[in-house]
Amino acid sequence: MTDLFEEVEEQLRTDRYKQFARKVMPWFIGGAAALLLATLGYWGYDTYRTGQVSKAADQYAAAIEAFTANDREKARQLWTEVSKAQSGAYKSLSLMHLAAYALEQKKTDEAVKLYDDAAKVATDPLVGDAARLKSAFALLDTASLKDMEARLKPLMEEGHPYRVQAREALAFAKLNAGDLTGARGDFVVLSQLLDAPQGAQARAQAAIGLIDSGSAKAVPAVVKEAAILPPPGLMDPSALLGAVPQAAQPQPAPQ
Repeated sequence: MTDLFEEVEEQLRTDRYKQFARKVMPWFIGGAAALLLATLGYWGYDTYRTGQVSKAADQYAAAIEAFTANDREKARQLWTEVSKAQSGAYKSLSLMHLAAYALEQKKTDEAVKLYDDAAKVATDPLVGDAARLKSAFALLDTASLKDMEARLKPLMEEGHPYRVQAREALAFAKLNAGDLTGARGDFVVLSQLLDAPQGAQARAQAAIGLIDSGSAKAVPAVVKEAAILPPPGLMDPSALLGAVPQAAQPQPAPQ
């Protein structure tokens, strides 16, 4: 009799296990399938992204070569293609190149938008700040002092790579707005900055002398050329990615 009870109990346990397995198995299979799909999806996206970055690198290098060979139209077309790429670094610099073309054609509003877009997509502060500074330079003669301060003061903070150039541009903006005292103060700071290039210090000292002598109208001739120059040392985006396209290595990015 005992053996019979044990046999019946074992059968009941087996039936319960089977019922439990029937309920749980679909969820288990579904979870495993979802995990597999997620893994495959990430792998596919990563492969796609790597391919897009590689393509952007090749196109950017080809644009550099075309520009160096004075085929500006081809360079512009290639930079336009790269500006639509997924790579933030290549996209950002390509937008800046296109903005330079717009400035050449006196399309300031278009250039400013391109520079601002370049700053938004930049993946490195060095490139992003360069785009913001260039955008401010493009507006130097037309924007209000309030707008220029909003654009330039964040770039003047400690740790930003172009804070000297930003301060020089703001000094010129103050001069344009008739704020001679504020402009002179910025030029004094520039002339004393230890990390300011000698050229910037010399221009600041010359501007101070002209302001003090009452010849403030002559200061733009001293500082404007420096203000419109592109910031030095702009990093090639391939360096930010850890791999410089061979074709682009010998040539700096044209401004």
